[in-house]
Amino acid sequence: MSKKFNTNPLDPAFPEKAKAVAAAETADQGGVYTAPQKTPYSTSEFPTRPPSVTEDETRRFADADFQAYSFQGGQTPVAYQPAPLTGMNRASDRKVAKTGIPEKWLIGLPYLPFWIGFVAGLILLFVIPKEENKVRFHAAQGFAAQVAIMIVSAILGFIGNVTDSNFGSFLFGAVTTVMMIVFAIKAWKGKPVHIEVIDDLTNWFEDKIGPIKGS
Repeated sequence: MSKKFNTNPLDPAFPEKAKAVAAAETADQGGVYTAPQKTPYSTSEFPTRPPSVTEDETRRFADADFQAYSFQGGQTPVAYQPAPLTGMNRASDRKVAKTGIPEKWLIGLPYLPFWIGFVAGLILLFVIPKEENKVRFHAAQGFAAQVAIMIVSAILGFIGNVTDSNFGSFLFGAVTTVMMIVFAIKAWKGKPVHIEVIDDLTNWFEDKIGPIKGS
């Protein structure tokens, strides 16, 4: 019997020779082609259809069970409604206790330049109750800013007298005047005003200067 691969694939007669070889091998097996036997190591086959699932094998919620997982009374919780933001950045027209003056005017007074803000901030700290946190904070911060400006102005004035030049004192006074007017307008409109460099002084004034008893 000729071997299976004893022919040249480049030979024009290769197809005919291959057929002859296949026919000879079939004849050797009795003329009947048999498929290779299945071995124990062959791969497992997928089932033709999934196993049926009965209703008893699954758990269904009864109405009572479903209600147990629902909210009390079976009512859907009310959707959260955020508070309206209208007016959050506006100054309040509420009249402050002990003064009868609207809040927006009181929180702007301590930032007015010169002696106006100094006196207004000090009076408010002596009069406004501790419960009025917003007004007292601005009174303490404005008063602290006025004190700091006075101290720096005094130092620059002394240096100007020594050097016979008051330009530094004049420039500082002009800048701080404009700055305090801007702070007063922002506070009056309800916008945040925070002077970080005087935080310690602000907290000290607010804590140490309290309302006069009986006022």
